[in-house]
Amino acid sequence: MKVAVCRLTLRLHDNRSLKGKRQVVRSLIDRIRNKFQASVAEVGDQDQLKSGLIGIAVVSGDARHAAEMMDQVVEYAESQLYEADVIDMERDVIDLG
Repeated sequence: MKVAVCRLTLRLHDNRSLKGKRQVVRSLIDRIRNKFQASVAEVGDQDQLKSGLIGIAVVSGDARHAAEMMDQVVEYAESQLYEADVIDMERDVIDLG
């Protein structure tokens, strides 16, 4: 089993409230989940107005396929961000045997 994981750090534009931030982040999380059946969660920076941290995981039997799936998820996430930018991304594929 291979697990591709990714952590996206987001910078939000012109955000003035935690409610506004939650709306942007929650919307992105829901769209990724619905389109890719990936595990997605806000994993940090919950109390920051201008930044967000999202963790994503996908599982496959093949490392290359897991990496390709994550490529598609990240590309989609970046295309869906109108009120934010991805400013950092960490990715890895883990072999769980």
